[in-house]
Amino acid sequence: MVRPVDEQVVVLTGASSGIGRETALEFGRRGARLVLAARGEGALEEVAAEVVRLGGEAVAVPTDISDFDEMIRLSERAVERFGRIDTWINNAALSTYGTVEEMDLAEMRRVIEVNLLGTIHGMKAALPHLRRAGGGVIVNVSSTLGKRAVPLQAAYCAAKHGVVAFGEALRLELRLAKVPVHVVDVLPSSINTPLFEHARSKMGVLPRPIPPVYEPRVVAETIVAAAQHPVRQVFAGGAGRLLEAAQRLSPALVDVYLLGPGRIVEGQRADRPDDGQDNLETSTTDEPPRSTGLFGGESKSTSLYTTVFGLHPARARIAAALALASIVVAASRVGRRR
Repeated sequence: MVRPVDEQVVVLTGASSGIGRETALEFGRRGARLVLAARGEGALEEVAAEVVRLGGEAVAVPTDISDFDEMIRLSERAVERFGRIDTWINNAALSTYGTVEEMDLAEMRRVIEVNLLGTIHGMKAALPHLRRAGGGVIVNVSSTLGKRAVPLQAAYCAAKHGVVAFGEALRLELRLAKVPVHVVDVLPSSINTPLFEHARSKMGVLPRPIPPVYEPRVVAETIVAAAQHPVRQVFAGGAGRLLEAAQRLSPALVDVYLLGPGRIVEGQRADRPDDGQDNLETSTTDEPPRSTGLFGGESKSTSLYTTVFGLHPARARIAAALALASIVVAASRVGRRR
């Protein structure tokens, strides 16, 4: 059973900044009861207070999602406070930027621990409580890079691919066992969040999101909608959907496009120096906590694709077919010019 949002108890990881903070505020506006998790206690408490001011209820539980015992404690705290869990959102993530040769194995391992194992910990911690509640929703915030990998983010891409694969296996297991728990993949395009300021960079400059860029509210609204109307997967931002459609048609064609002059490598380099600060091992605290990053001047505040097609499976299939058709036409024109 999927309850209306204003009746839901929601556990949200990575809630102190970026997509997580914006999602917490969106649930708060709808009157949900929230259990907010992140490493930074001060920022987390500030977000909880904002949720309450907006009309929701919230409790902050400092948590390192890479520690399974802490995730079990998070789930138990949610049930102790609100009696059940209706929706569990695995959102916390961190990133690194550099070639595979430049990145240390320990750095890559940490990305996998947080982005993949942390999400697996969340699914495992949530399942017994969702079963007891008679059903519910698990939302895994993956990425468009969970469908198509790019240079300089190998570990991040591997983790996000793993999130999609693990969730797919779990979805089938639950369906086979007739357990009414939905598993939703939310796949954001590039989003203007503080993640890029907090990432460890070996590029000598601050990383930047690959254009086009969307505001965190696009993802937050998508997550809240999926919590009440769960679907298999939804792209937050039409650019991600187009990239995934092109990848299905011809990975080699996408390779050629991405390796074009100034695109996939230079496109991830900001014109700002890197300050050497990151959140790979310890949390970084925004004062005050922020949803948005440094790239608002070039970001989009809405996504027509996600609004019209994203949460409607039949429409999404039509959109995918149209996207594939447009890619075929574009590729054929390029071929004729040659």
